[in-house]
Amino acid sequence: MRHARRRVVRRVTRLAAVGGLLLGGAMVTRAVASETPPITAGPHTYAMEAGQTGADLVSRLGSSRTAGTWIGTDGKPVVAVTDEQAAAEVREAGARAKVVGHSMDELKSATKTLRSAPRVAGTAWSMDYRTNEVVVQGDSTVSASDWSAMTEVADGIGGFVRMERTEGTFTPRLNGAQPILSTGGRCSAGFNVTNGQSDFILTAGHCGPTGSIWFADTGGNNQLGKTVTQSFPGDDFSLVQYANGKAGDGAGVVFIGNGKGVQITGAGDPSIGQRVFRSGSTSGLRDGQVTSVNATVNYPEGTVTGLIETNVCAEPGDSGGPMFSEGIALGITSGGSGDCTQGGTTFFQPVTKALTDLGMQLIVSNPAAGGPSPAPSATSQAQGSIAPGAASPGSSAAVEGAQGTPLLSRLTDTRNVGPGLLVVGGSLIALVATRYFRSEQDRKAYQRYYSATWG
Repeated sequence: MRHARRRVVRRVTRLAAVGGLLLGGAMVTRAVASETPPITAGPHTYAMEAGQTGADLVSRLGSSRTAGTWIGTDGKPVVAVTDEQAAAEVREAGARAKVVGHSMDELKSATKTLRSAPRVAGTAWSMDYRTNEVVVQGDSTVSASDWSAMTEVADGIGGFVRMERTEGTFTPRLNGAQPILSTGGRCSAGFNVTNGQSDFILTAGHCGPTGSIWFADTGGNNQLGKTVTQSFPGDDFSLVQYANGKAGDGAGVVFIGNGKGVQITGAGDPSIGQRVFRSGSTSGLRDGQVTSVNATVNYPEGTVTGLIETNVCAEPGDSGGPMFSEGIALGITSGGSGDCTQGGTTFFQPVTKALTDLGMQLIVSNPAAGGPSPAPSATSQAQGSIAPGAASPGSSAAVEGAQGTPLLSRLTDTRNVGPGLLVVGGSLIALVATRYFRSEQDRKAYQRYYSATWG
């Protein structure tokens, strides 16, 4: 009976040691694999690939022979050109060509003239590549006399400037994905970024001046951080430095409601016609299309240029929230008109411009921690092989606090490399010790068995 118990103990010990080796090895292997490698090139979506093809053609042919590019309903790039020779080059490159009457140089000259005219709050303009026009919008606050004056400026430019009155007012959407609050108002956390030493929230610049203190609760008990950099007007972005210097778990995920989020895998620039998504604490997750880039808006607080124009709806409270598609960060909510009942226009500060100006890097989701599928690559299919409307927000992820971190995430944490090695070492010692004790027991049993025959 005693020998049977010993055999059971030995077997249990061996199994525990082997299990420790497997667990420790998994911790080390997965933790090392989960380390974020140096990013030499950001992930690309189909829309980004199609947009890059069009942008390359525009760059090669020049602004005097082209007038912009966009993604067609079939997902392929379309390039506006001014002559048939340029159209032939576009088709040879695998894109579609549309011959138009006005070049990019002419469109830019028109917007320059509009900027030099007296500023009228409540107006905005952008280049509509698909119609080969410059579109000037005026909201409900623009008086008849101011609108008449702007119309005279437009008539002087030429027949390719289109004037449109819009419902509502162009205002910054002050008050987002996860709400952040200060004495100046309520905004949204956009994306988490880092300079390698401290982490920050990238949000809208109009949310508050430098020095603003932000909280996660209305009682002012949970301090998030302080605005350390602001750019508004001109641009519309700012940085809120975390009070403890770190964004914490789930920093590469943006909240979309119902305890769910989207894993962000990189940053990029959108293309006209691309389907995009926006998340905000007032109106939740909404989608639409990019209608223009490099737009100018004359808010009452000042003029902001270089914005992304979309038909995604937004409401007060959504400001600073993230815009993305297929897990790629594209913009942060600036302002617009209308609401999510009647629809409207919403403008976004491009993320890439903000990151470059601020010298920051986007904090991306760790594929090993949550298992997101990688961003699609155009190498397996033709560029732009899916229509823009088929795009999705990106890979989903649960939004949890530190206490709710899944076991797999904890095991794959890079901080577990050391503990993993300790587990491996301890398991090896246990195996060696078990082997040694068994050998000693076998030797003594051998002596006892044969001692009766010794003289």
